[in-house]
Amino acid sequence: QAEQMCRQLLRTQEEHEHLLQAAVEQAEGLEHNLRSVEAVLSERAAQLKDAQAQLSRNKLLIEDLREENRRFAMALQAAELKQKSTEEKNQLLEEQASALKQLIGKITPVSLSG
Repeated sequence: QAEQMCRQLLRTQEEHEHLLQAAVEQAEGLEHNLRSVEAVLSERAAQLKDAQAQLSRNKLLIEDLREENRRFAMALQAAELKQKSTEEKNQLLEEQASALKQLIGKITPVSLSG
């Protein structure tokens, strides 16, 4: 009976060792998976950091473009005002030229007849 008990204990010990080995292998697999996940997360964090830096640069560029656009709008407004003023002066000069032509037309026949 002692021998049977010994064999039973040996089988139980082997089962425990087998279970322990399976648990160790499972733990090693989980550890490997954890390292893989950590590597992926680290890479993703680096990508997000790069994206955030790019976003910050883009925001600065947008602000620069808005400022440049504002300056262009002011320059365009000034150019339009100058063009309007020039057109008004041109219209006045055309009216004066027309008046001078009429005056010359009235003076010339009188000079030729005299």
